Amino acid sequence: MDIRGRSFEAFLEEVKAFHGYPAPGVLLGGKMIETAYRHLPPEGIFDVLCETPKCLPDAVQLLTPCTFGNGWLTVVNVGRFALTFYEKEGGKGIRVFVDPQKLEPVPELKAWFLKLKPKQEQDTRLLLSQIREKGSEILRVQEVQVAQDLLVRKRRGLLGVCPACGEGYPLADGPRCRVCSGTVSLYR
Repeated sequence: MDIRGRSFEAFLEEVKAFHGYPAPGVLLGGKMIETAYRHLPPEGIFDVLCETPKCLPDAVQLLTPCTFGNGWLTVVNVGRFALTFYEKEGGKGIRVFVDPQKLEPVPELKAWFLKLKPKQEQDTRLLLSQIREKGSEILRVQEVQVAQDLLVRKRRGLLGVCPACGEGYPLADGPRCRVCSGTVSLYR
């Protein structure tokens, strides 16, 4: 199975360049995205919801027009390796996730996914081979309806200049930016 018109090897090289190394999670994410597209109508504009910030959002940004920057990619960290493509307006979508019940035939992939052995003990070549050959077979697809509060577009609103630090910030945050008001701490 190609991944959005790329061979697995071509996608592997793209992942290395973008992510810094051939991350199994990004590669498996590619299989998940291809699977989702096979269940979506050919027309339509879709947003993506990732249920983990680990690796999966990188696959989405590499293979779809959905990015953090354009607001079409949302991450809600519930710790599950799953993604949903959904209609922007109505929220009807296709969710793809790894089904742990299907991991037995791929022991290295199972060990990686369930963190059964440390990274240094994993057989990377075998792991990538199992993702390439069997990655689509361990996935499950379900139709879902995305929660209404996730469909609301968050607008940035008016910007002002913080009187304490002199930088631009959303006026909706209050009389000062969140850092200067003490609600967020970024640096020591």
